Amino acid sequence: MDKEKEELLKKCDLMCKNTLMETLDIKFIDITNDTVVAQMPVTSKVHQPDGVLHGGASVALAESVGSAGAHIFLNEKKVAIRGIEISANHVKSISSGYVYAHATIVHKGRTTQLWQIKILDEDENLISLVKLTTLTLRK
Repeated sequence: MDKEKEELLKKCDLMCKNTLMETLDIKFIDITNDTVVAQMPVTSKVHQPDGVLHGGASVALAESVGSAGAHIFLNEKKVAIRGIEISANHVKSISSGYVYAHATIVHKGRTTQLWQIKILDEDENLISLVKLTTLTLRK
């Protein structure tokens, strides 16, 4: 892994300290020119009452990864990113293991960004498909 990628992944993980992302054990594992990938363990902590991954936890994972990507790809220090619209389709349930959120930028504007996030299990089965729109706020 190159040094720049390693530094970006460290930066993403540091952003998670004392946040919902830390509570959900989200860890950033890869960054490319147009994609950010994070993993989240599927344990009872993120289950709904019947023992499968809660859709809200999937959406939190998706928004976390897309927002981190917007922050990284805009490469600006004095901005804050906010999710302004999110839509998720949950297509398969999972009760254990890990899920991986692959956030790919569809539109990279200075003010808004559009992301597609595929949440996959360890066998690359589609668990959820999420669309996220983010807004860039100048500080």
